[in-house]
Amino acid sequence: MDTRGPVLLARYLALAWLGLVVYGSLHPFSGWLDKGISPLAFLEGGWPRYWTAFDLVANVAVYLPLGFFLTLALHRLPGRYTPPILAVMLGTAVSFGLETVQNWLPSRVPSNVDLACNALGSLLGAILAQFVGPRIFNRIAAWQSRLIAPIPHAELGLTLLGLWLLIPLSPETLLFGAGDLRQMLGLGGAVPFAAESFVLIEASITAFNALAVGLIVRLLCARLAQAYLVVPLFLLLGLIVRTLATAILVGPGDAFTWLTPGAQMGLLLAAGSLAIAIALPATARLLLAALALMAGAILVNLAPPNPYSAAALAVWRQGHFLNFNGLTRWVATLWPFLTLPFLLLSSRRQ
Repeated sequence: MDTRGPVLLARYLALAWLGLVVYGSLHPFSGWLDKGISPLAFLEGGWPRYWTAFDLVANVAVYLPLGFFLTLALHRLPGRYTPPILAVMLGTAVSFGLETVQNWLPSRVPSNVDLACNALGSLLGAILAQFVGPRIFNRIAAWQSRLIAPIPHAELGLTLLGLWLLIPLSPETLLFGAGDLRQMLGLGGAVPFAAESFVLIEASITAFNALAVGLIVRLLCARLAQAYLVVPLFLLLGLIVRTLATAILVGPGDAFTWLTPGAQMGLLLAAGSLAIAIALPATARLLLAALALMAGAILVNLAPPNPYSAAALAVWRQGHFLNFNGLTRWVATLWPFLTLPFLLLSSRRQ
């Protein structure tokens, strides 16, 4: 069995998950301050005064996938137990490093309990991967040979599509909107709000991004007939994620507030465009996907403030959802700029 593809996919997933863990641990990356204490003082701390079962379970659960992916990513190292042992050591080292850095963040509190829970999560993930890894590799290899097109860096494309499913989780952003750099750069909307123009901008953002994502899915599909089924199903999955996220984080009665006139128009435009674009030659599809991705990113940076997000924002930025909001926005901001190099790499053999 050729495990190169599954191992490469595991490496990309491990890197992606590591990035999410680092962001979630150090958010909001501001207010850095030297507290004047030893950065390792947290190791001698007792049981925290304020804690919840949610925090303990979350700290274990967040590191479980990291231990799992790292063990699979290290699968080709010699020795049966080398990959899981190294995975646990790496996961624990990551946690130790992040807990130490949190000493300089006033909004974060380093904890030896968090470190222990993170190490336990890495251990559980490594054990799980050690037991089910061979079966996972067999299934991924068989699935890849039948369904995935033989293109360069297909595993990276699959990882990017997995990250894309985090974008619809934020109810405050325009549907499928990605690449918004304004908050990072401290900029405002370039276009003043007007109802008619906002609908057109929203429709264009939705259409361009859906077209780009659909064509990336098509790029990874081995056959044309398969693509006509998988592309709409994947975009539908994105809409389901958006609906569930809005229902849970804002309220069941607001589950479909994202389905604005602009979003409806954009989805219709994307559906019509994809019906034709999916059948285009590979080079044309790659070029169109890159252009649509760039156009969507440009428009989202020109768009005026979203009037539909005010109520959602008030709820979304409370409690445990604060860090998650920042995480989804960060993924949405970076996703187009991570995906463009993938399209360039994929074009080399087209």
